[in-house]
Amino acid sequence: MNLKDIKNEVITQLKKEYPNWKSVPKKMKKEVANKVLKEIVGEYDFKQDILTPTEKLLGIENQIPTKGIITLDKMARYIEHIHCDRIFKLSSYDRSSIYIKDEELQFIDQLVDDRVINTILSYEGYSPAMRDILPCHCLRAELLKAIKYPEISYRKFCTKEYFGLDRKQNRVFMGLPLHTSTTIEHTRLSKFKSNLTFVQQVNLLVYFLHHFYQSGLLGNQTICGVDSTELANDCRIPLASMTVRGKKVRIYSDLDCDCGSRRNKRDKSVFVVGYRLHTLTVIDAKSKQSFPLVSLVASANHHDSLFLPFLIKLAQAMGLDIKMVTADEAYHDKDGSLFRGTGVIVTAPPSTMVKPPVNTTSKTGEVFCHDECIIPMQHVGSDGQELEYKCNAEPGQCLFSETCPQYRFITMNSGLFQRMPFTCKGLEDAHKIRKNCERTFNLLKNQTGLEKIRVRSQHATMARCTFATIAMLLIKMAGKRKKRKIVKEPMHLLERAVNM
Repeated sequence: MNLKDIKNEVITQLKKEYPNWKSVPKKMKKEVANKVLKEIVGEYDFKQDILTPTEKLLGIENQIPTKGIITLDKMARYIEHIHCDRIFKLSSYDRSSIYIKDEELQFIDQLVDDRVINTILSYEGYSPAMRDILPCHCLRAELLKAIKYPEISYRKFCTKEYFGLDRKQNRVFMGLPLHTSTTIEHTRLSKFKSNLTFVQQVNLLVYFLHHFYQSGLLGNQTICGVDSTELANDCRIPLASMTVRGKKVRIYSDLDCDCGSRRNKRDKSVFVVGYRLHTLTVIDAKSKQSFPLVSLVASANHHDSLFLPFLIKLAQAMGLDIKMVTADEAYHDKDGSLFRGTGVIVTAPPSTMVKPPVNTTSKTGEVFCHDECIIPMQHVGSDGQELEYKCNAEPGQCLFSETCPQYRFITMNSGLFQRMPFTCKGLEDAHKIRKNCERTFNLLKNQTGLEKIRVRSQHATMARCTFATIAMLLIKMAGKRKKRKIVKEPMHLLERAVNM
């Protein structure tokens, strides 16, 4: 934690002294970063208690629930109010149905309500009068890029090749006029992302999640999952680096990013410089499909488990009902603090490093009262950090009923005896279904363009991830990309066709 506190102090001081850090020459950045790092390390008291809040040490102090976040229930009432407020239509002419031929874009165009979007993205003093480009136009442009052109850059996207008067489908989808050459510059989209507050991003996500939950894609049996993936950027060489107590403290030109370990991949380095996307997903137990709900973006050098409490609290602030989360071994709720703070149970595969308690089986997690007991006990509940078991023998079945206490308490651990012990029915299936979360990241990266992040700031990266999440939900709701099943003809029919 000391190294995190040191880096936090360096970044805070650099941002304070150089508000326009991006425009500072690279040579000057190196000099200043080295100077500030040396000064803070030299004056740092390693014996002092760290008073910096955890969210600031993790670099997500701007991504925690704050006033202004709209819950799902309130969003539903608000949308209904907007629709009821429309007494009559000024015009019955619908150019979308004429010019938008793509079925996927047709569905999304009809789903997105520009009036609601402009209200969510408005700010104090905002007035739509005399504006050529509204927030809804910029959002539609971001969605169009993420859905149809994820592989190209913003500079190329904002050209006549895609925004020209002859690209009527794209212009109509974005809400641009067809009789003038009004367009959206890539600098405007850049400012649009940088000016979006975190509350606005969350409210946008809530708006589309409202439609998602009404789409019927989820069945009655769902479970939430959590996982993370790396988002690399171009800041590979640090401006300043110093070894402190055997570990490196690095400062990059993108102040908020850092160097962390990457998941095992054959074609890539074991280290990555950039960020990690920590995402809470919902998994349909029947269809095995997973959908992203909400994400946090932080530097790549932090442990995954640190972000789960913040993810759950943010999801709860959005009005999402979360009861249990399935995760990998990195997310064990060892001390029970997550359950006490959120009421959510985390289940993860048992750690093989944890030694099972006495009189328990190491494979199945069955509990016995004592050495000579042969009847497994029944789990009846938990009390704080202990699991309670009682005798499960039928009357007259146990030879030790008169001398046995017939109950037992086992301290929770990260092995077989978590808050939901391994013997619970269906728990093993919950662990297996967790792997479906990985498909969510594959789709976010390859289907909506998160594989190559072309921005160099944490805030802009978070905005890109929000647009990618919304785009993925819209693609799933539209349902136009389902793979066609190839019907294989019987072998004797194929042979007959070849002979003919």
